[in-house]
Amino acid sequence: MPKTPDYFVGKTVVITGAASGIGRATALIFAREGANVFSADLDGAGAERTANQVTQNGGKAAALGVDVTDRAAVDAMVGRAQAAFGRVDFLFNSAGAAFRRAKFLEIDDELMDKTFDLNVKGTFYAMQAVVPLMLANGKGVIVNMASMSHKRGGPGASIHYAAAKGAVLTMTLGVAREFADRGIRCLSISPGPIETPFQAAANTPPALLEQFKNDVPMKRFGRPEEIGELVLFMCSDAAEYMTADTVYVNGGGGWR
Repeated sequence: MPKTPDYFVGKTVVITGAASGIGRATALIFAREGANVFSADLDGAGAERTANQVTQNGGKAAALGVDVTDRAAVDAMVGRAQAAFGRVDFLFNSAGAAFRRAKFLEIDDELMDKTFDLNVKGTFYAMQAVVPLMLANGKGVIVNMASMSHKRGGPGASIHYAAAKGAVLTMTLGVAREFADRGIRCLSISPGPIETPFQAAANTPPALLEQFKNDVPMKRFGRPEEIGELVLFMCSDAAEYMTADTVYVNGGGGWR
């Protein structure tokens, strides 16, 4: 939570991957605190549903269907957010996927390229689009979605995804340090397994899901809202000395 009451009121957050899961939960949490929410997702109808729920709860929101692997579309997204609300204060790059589970020798060029296009280029494009606005404002916060997988390497299931998230982690560190003296903070979150559509979309076998859960000392997956509350804290004035870090959220597991 912020130190200053009403800290988020009137400020604007752009969230990619906002149609479901962590992105959607984060949108609703920022709206609860009075922020303007720009909801973006490849699933434009899902992004609109998130925005509608914000407005039904009395908040301010706009939505756009966006393919974050398309630089021009990402630039347009940020321009639309600026036009809608007059400012962009926070960016949460939640969009990401492993696409499918694969052993190392089964990873082909198409899977590797798609994984890096979405997770790495999508994050890169959005950061390049918002940084000039944040520099003009004299401040801003970017939170990127990394993963515990970068620590484990994803053996036997998702080396392609772990490598992409490792790149996100490194890029976060570089951007944070380059702009640290100009009011911009850049952080990442490295979750363990979370209850989202991600696992189903990646066709994660039930046995692997059970293994993931058994690796967590709390014996449960995290909830999207638990990540969203962390994003809120990281963007708040209670975390003003935090930058260039990743925060591990995993119920005590995910290291094996």
